[in-house]
Amino acid sequence: MSFRIPGTLAIACVAVLSLGLAACGGGNTSSTSGTGKITVVASTDVWGSVASAVGGDQVSVTSIIHDPSADPHSYQTTPADAVATAQAQLTLGNGGGYDDFFTKLADQAPNAHKLLAYDIAATGDDNEHVWYSFPSVEKVADQLAAQLAQIRPDAAQTFTANDNAFKRKVDALVTKAARIGTAHPGAKVLETEPVPNYLVDIANLTNATPEDFSNAVENETDVPPAALAAVNRLISGKQIQAVLNNEQTVTSATTQVVNNARAAGIPVVGVTETLPTGVTDYISWMTSEVEALAGAIRS
Repeated sequence: MSFRIPGTLAIACVAVLSLGLAACGGGNTSSTSGTGKITVVASTDVWGSVASAVGGDQVSVTSIIHDPSADPHSYQTTPADAVATAQAQLTLGNGGGYDDFFTKLADQAPNAHKLLAYDIAATGDDNEHVWYSFPSVEKVADQLAAQLAQIRPDAAQTFTANDNAFKRKVDALVTKAARIGTAHPGAKVLETEPVPNYLVDIANLTNATPEDFSNAVENETDVPPAALAAVNRLISGKQIQAVLNNEQTVTSATTQVVNNARAAGIPVVGVTETLPTGVTDYISWMTSEVEALAGAIRS
């Protein structure tokens, strides 16, 4: 989803924001000003939630994208986004080409500490969806703790403690996910889009998705008929144990795959790129996704 604000409304938004009031018409959740907290701006609520976990009550976090229907690839920034980012002391984007809009925004905060999760992760993989790589998320948390400590040295121990507590929870996710494939060796899954690749690897599952199918869906091009036919054969032959469906990318091809899987009695596990409605933290979100995947493979 993308949208623009008319010029007159844009001026009004900037004027209101300059007074420290709530943003109007923009895509972000505004931070409270004048609280003495470190101002952090993240490209999405995924990374905003990680920043909140590490920063605790020392930070005020703004997530530019916090709507499950918004697409970081095509998001168009608002005046409210620009004002919030310009005032940030630390910015956290995903990087890897996922949220290029945010790189431009962060450039407007010349004095802010700037972090990009994809660069920190350094996975050696061109898959930019690194929030599904639990070890990568831990690296980002470490960098957040370090950068926040530079901004506020007297709270360094607090940031380290929060970081360690967060990583213990992430480690528990790694253990839980790894048990899935260990308990079901050789289990295969199909993905409608390569968003959860890292999770599939951690879970020791085999991704059986034809590459041409994944690439077409991710690049928003027509799926080659041969690739779609191959996917449908996997489903009809019940050669896979589950379908992982990115609920934020819906095409005729993905709809067909999901419907065919359900008709064949193959579980469909929904995955997303931002926090689902009603979910406010990374750990609870990923816990539910890991548990859903485990349940699907068991069935």
